[in-house]
Amino acid sequence: MHLKIIEIEAFPLSFKMPEGKTVSLGIGRNVKRDTVIVKVTTDGGIVGYGEAHHGRAPGAVARLIQTTLRDLLLGADALANVEAWQRVYALQLASHGMGAAAVIGLSGIDMALWDIRGKAAGMPLYRLLGGQARPVQTYAGGIALGFQDPQTLTEEALALVERGFRALKLRIGDTAAKDCARLEAVRTAVGEEIELLADANANADFEHIRRVLPCMDAIRAGWLEEPFAPHDRGLYQRAAGLGITPLAAGENHYTRFDFRDVILDGAITILQPDLSKVGGITEALRIEAMAGAWKYKVNPHTSASAINMAANIHFLSAIEMSGYFEADVAQENPFRDGICATPPVIGLDGTVCPGDAPGLGVEIDEDFMAAHPLIDGPGYVK
Repeated sequence: MHLKIIEIEAFPLSFKMPEGKTVSLGIGRNVKRDTVIVKVTTDGGIVGYGEAHHGRAPGAVARLIQTTLRDLLLGADALANVEAWQRVYALQLASHGMGAAAVIGLSGIDMALWDIRGKAAGMPLYRLLGGQARPVQTYAGGIALGFQDPQTLTEEALALVERGFRALKLRIGDTAAKDCARLEAVRTAVGEEIELLADANANADFEHIRRVLPCMDAIRAGWLEEPFAPHDRGLYQRAAGLGITPLAAGENHYTRFDFRDVILDGAITILQPDLSKVGGITEALRIEAMAGAWKYKVNPHTSASAINMAANIHFLSAIEMSGYFEADVAQENPFRDGICATPPVIGLDGTVCPGDAPGLGVEIDEDFMAAHPLIDGPGYVK
């Protein structure tokens, strides 16, 4: 079978957070949410959808996809994912080509091409990747469980445990005293059997982490995620020696080349590539293969919409080093709930399974997309 790419479109989408539904994290308070949906059309009539991360500049990411990346791939074989990836790498990524933005754009296109491959084969993505419909463990994440008073936070945490979650991700990056108070309060409330994780959103300094890590060790936290910016490799190496809580990162690392350095540094042992940022499913498979040599689990970061969520569930059902699926438990996220007819459903045992429809198994409501046009400006404010 030969399918030619005849169109690549990108749709930057936004919604404003309603009053009372915002969450404060280490990077500030979220005032809106964004995503970029990618649509690839073939001459055989098969259409694939993917998600490119917004990069906090969704209009710019969409424009890059609509112009340069589109022009590089029009007429290409839609089933030749590796060739398409390599073409963008050679002519855009490898030499002065918008860096992270180009990887993000390629991620959305690559995801859509895998959707096309599954539809052409009549197989769900997990089957195409050699997996089976096994339950995947989840943790409660996304934009939730933020900087609240301990009582309110424990109420939110207990409600999530009641829904079936056996792992929760908290936020740190407030004052060290407040961070520790929240960690200790939630551990006391949920008991010893629930895994507690923490995320600093790449915005803490070393002294802050030095003070908080003993609290994380005391509550037996599963990981500390992104205490520092991804380029602060020396800080990660110093922090790795401060306690027993393992360090996690990866959502802001791009391509296998960043992850090669992460693995060789040895400080970060829990890998979190985002399929909508790292170079798509094609590149995430390469990263997982590297991770397997060190027996490091892969716990993908989940972005805004049900498209990336579906891709992650299929991916985790097919790989050897499968870790957690990050379930977005935000109170308000129409990109999760309204963009397609089948958003991910977390079972009462805290697991999720991939669907059996061909490709990613998501049918996109383009009327919904039209109703959520781009809102320019930052997504977080201090």
